Amino acid sequence: MKLKNPGLRSPLIKKPITVTPKTGLLDAMEVMQKFRISRLVVIDKNYRPAGILTEKDILRFLFPLGAKPLGSITVDDCMSKNLVTVKKSDSVYKCAKVMKDNGISSVLVLGEGRSLEGLVTKTDLVFNFLTQDTPPLQVSKIMTSDVITVSPDDHLYLVESILINNKISRVPVTKNKKPVGIITFRDFIPARIPNRLGAFTDPQEVSTMWKSGIPNRFSVNQLDYVLTFRAEDIMTKNPVTMGPSEDVSVAALIMYRYDISGIPVVRQSRLAGIITKSDIISVLAVEA
Repeated sequence: MKLKNPGLRSPLIKKPITVTPKTGLLDAMEVMQKFRISRLVVIDKNYRPAGILTEKDILRFLFPLGAKPLGSITVDDCMSKNLVTVKKSDSVYKCAKVMKDNGISSVLVLGEGRSLEGLVTKTDLVFNFLTQDTPPLQVSKIMTSDVITVSPDDHLYLVESILINNKISRVPVTKNKKPVGIITFRDFIPARIPNRLGAFTDPQEVSTMWKSGIPNRFSVNQLDYVLTFRAEDIMTKNPVTMGPSEDVSVAALIMYRYDISGIPVVRQSRLAGIITKSDIISVLAVEA
């Protein structure tokens, strides 16, 4: 599909919410929840970007257990320092391709002297997709058909390890092959603040289980005495779904309107795939 790829315009470039490297992680997490955002830009004293902190970074740092107490962790401990950037004069295609090639959900826009001009996210590019006159494209053409899933009664450690080790940002929760919920990194953040799950468990047992992409169910059950929370406790229930024959523009509109990053695709009410913002970015990453 060939799309127009103009330069990055002001509506696409947003002013990010920023923190400093020495901001406490708990404070940063509260800011994310307050503004319902998934990333913070970390700046130095000259307002130059020093890093970026995402929900994914936080979860990776806190899991498996064994890190410092939450109250003593700063943004600098877990932020991503390998920054990926673009210039304001770059095209939407360039921006989308950079995101796709690096497997990231946002890029920093820099001005002269590496000053911070703003931030472009996948959500911004999905909005750009909606503003274009695009030819018809069925969801089935770009969705992921081989979907990793969990069940409502799976332990949160299992869900976390699946997300992290398979490098995915969301996992559908299914029952009898029907989607009943969906879990993203954001769902884990509130659960981490009041209670470090399994604070008294054997770190070696947790580490052995966590290192497997899809851990053995028996090994998970071995830790049942500490794994009290399950997928159904934090999942978003009754997720929005769509059919494989619907148009990608409809998926983009739903994602943008409801501030979600992935939609389970169902055929006769059973899970057939999932379409994400990343799939739409891949469409934009085709040079016109």
